[in-house]
Amino acid sequence: MPQLSGHETFPMRYGWLKKAYDAVQETRDLDENHSIFNDVSAIARFGVGKNMVASIRHWATQCDVIQSGRKGAAAEPGFVGDKIFAEGGMDPFMENPSTLWLLHWKLASNPHLTTWFWVFNHFSGDHFERDTLVSALVKLGQERNWSRVTPSTIKRDVDCFVRTYVAKPATNKQTHEDTMESPLTELSLIKPIGKKDGFRIIRGPKVTLGDGIFTFALIDFWAKSTSANTLSFEAIAHKPGSPGKVFQLSEDDLVDRLSRIDAFTHGGIRWSETAGLKQLVRSKPPSDIDISFYLAEDYSTEHQGARGQ
Repeated sequence: MPQLSGHETFPMRYGWLKKAYDAVQETRDLDENHSIFNDVSAIARFGVGKNMVASIRHWATQCDVIQSGRKGAAAEPGFVGDKIFAEGGMDPFMENPSTLWLLHWKLASNPHLTTWFWVFNHFSGDHFERDTLVSALVKLGQERNWSRVTPSTIKRDVDCFVRTYVAKPATNKQTHEDTMESPLTELSLIKPIGKKDGFRIIRGPKVTLGDGIFTFALIDFWAKSTSANTLSFEAIAHKPGSPGKVFQLSEDDLVDRLSRIDAFTHGGIRWSETAGLKQLVRSKPPSDIDISFYLAEDYSTEHQGARGQ
């Protein structure tokens, strides 16, 4: 089933993921059988209203910062939370652009986040308007017989999607918090164009996307796609949920990255163009490939870079 809600129409804000992770860590050792996000103290703890508390939980869960417990059970720290936001984590205050790319990967490679996945993996054009996306998703819902999904629900999700990647212009009627941009706007993946409600998806080189995050995403995609020790270039570039699609890379950009992956992974993954067949070859079993090691490479001092594209 599609997921077109949960964010309560609020795009992810600066500081929310760290707050969510810290709250879960602070309460995980207490004898609690319910989520801190449902606790009566949640509004005071997070300093926001009830709907924003739900939004914080949504984004933290979707980004794998926390893992929500089922049926109100206490949440647990997630992989990204432990690696990035823990005490002594690699980037608890989100100062490295690699963290933003990692969060984007978690969102846009998830087929259950319908709008995010569809736009970056299935939308065939470079330009769109909000109404264009809404109409396309309404049509998709009709074709797939989505139940209990209304055009107004889709419209709200599309609006939240756009605001996640495009800064919302400030107005005199907005509070300071309302004008704060989503951190993912710094990736410049989507830019406004013209005087109307138009936007352009930016395809091409991503200079702040480190080889560590790219390799992490590649291994993640590989694990979801096949158990084979080879992975075709076609799949990496064009299959929905692939690094080529999610990061909006051209084929030339991908070849450039894949040609140096042998050295980056110390032989764990090798790029091959034998007999005109472009593919990756995995020389180690998946259990021997340390994705955490590759991830950490982007956070070493020599790999730190300026933000922006």
